[in-house]
Amino acid sequence: MVSQEMYGLGSARSSIRELFEYGSRKAKELGPENVMDFSLGNPSTPAPAAVEAAIEHLLRTETATALHSYTSALGDAGVRATLAESLNRRFGVGATADNLFMVSGAASALIACFKALTPEAESEIVGIAPFFPEYKVFAERSAGATFCMVPADTENFQINFDALEQILRPNTCMVVINSPNNPSGVVYTRETLERLGALLRAKSEAYGHPIFLLSDEPYRELVYGGLSVPWVPDFYENTVVCYSYSKSLSLPGERIGYVLVPPTVHQWQTVYLAIAGAARACGHVCAPSLMQRVAALCCDVQPDVSIYEHNSRLLYDNMTAMGYRCAKSGGAFYLFFEAPCGLTGQQFSDLAKEKYNLLIVPGDGFGCPNHLRLSYCVPTARIEQALPFLEKLMAEVKGEGHL
Repeated sequence: MVSQEMYGLGSARSSIRELFEYGSRKAKELGPENVMDFSLGNPSTPAPAAVEAAIEHLLRTETATALHSYTSALGDAGVRATLAESLNRRFGVGATADNLFMVSGAASALIACFKALTPEAESEIVGIAPFFPEYKVFAERSAGATFCMVPADTENFQINFDALEQILRPNTCMVVINSPNNPSGVVYTRETLERLGALLRAKSEAYGHPIFLLSDEPYRELVYGGLSVPWVPDFYENTVVCYSYSKSLSLPGERIGYVLVPPTVHQWQTVYLAIAGAARACGHVCAPSLMQRVAALCCDVQPDVSIYEHNSRLLYDNMTAMGYRCAKSGGAFYLFFEAPCGLTGQQFSDLAKEKYNLLIVPGDGFGCPNHLRLSYCVPTARIEQALPFLEKLMAEVKGEGHL
């Protein structure tokens, strides 16, 4: 006997992973040069040289036992102190090692926070579309909470505040945000965050308990076009930050990140220990020891985002000229666009896949079924190869009268 619920999750992967696996099979069959895969947020740029240097330094100067043994379940104390000092320099957090919990990537961080901060069976977690599809899985299957979706602001891809205010209820425990955003690439403005902080403060007071704001920040360092990413805890005191080095240091397979519970959070020590307990309940022992040390050595390394900025402009300028309606990406490495001529995102994705082996993720899982996500953390040549096919697709759907 097995859990049918878990069997369902295992047998029906996310649309992102399904497309990626399809692309892997097709690449073996047709050759990788004949498959234009834009499905996965898997950085194609190498890790900064400082990362390789840090690994080499540690391997030369430390014993194997020191590098590969368990650390504290909370994470190595020295690593946490170093990361706290970095955050204090950059953002004035006022953190110590005791405010940081090391995790095996952003997914581990999110699951622990979702589970820790939803105390009742009726607890609700609010996500703002478009959002990373696994939020819903983590909230409902890992935390046992109800996931409530705020419909997208499809004009500016900021926050639909009218809808958010209506959806916040006494059972709301948490709102989760992601900026720069996956899948839109949009960065929340200071004005958006000020308004969000004021609304959550007012609702927390009205309901007699804090509504936590969970800021999911794996793309925090990937920003361009003259934009900067505001530090979310500056706008709302009950903000918990989840961070991963997967994207900024091009280390998605190494699974290293942290949860920051700033000292401004209501009863922050209690919140911190609840997150530690939730991680324990989910089988967390400690984050990878070697990668914790690498993160400490590289915590101030800034990535070269020039290739992402170039790819973003290349896609946006060409696709808007073709007639596609696209969100203006200012960070991360995604272009989010509306399916043209009345098609759904799934219909357009299927058409692109079947006709041209062009793999673009439909927006259903992101909460925007009429949109699609194109991941441009790929070699520029792949984008140049795909542009004529995107132009053909637009002409074809127009010609078939999908209005």
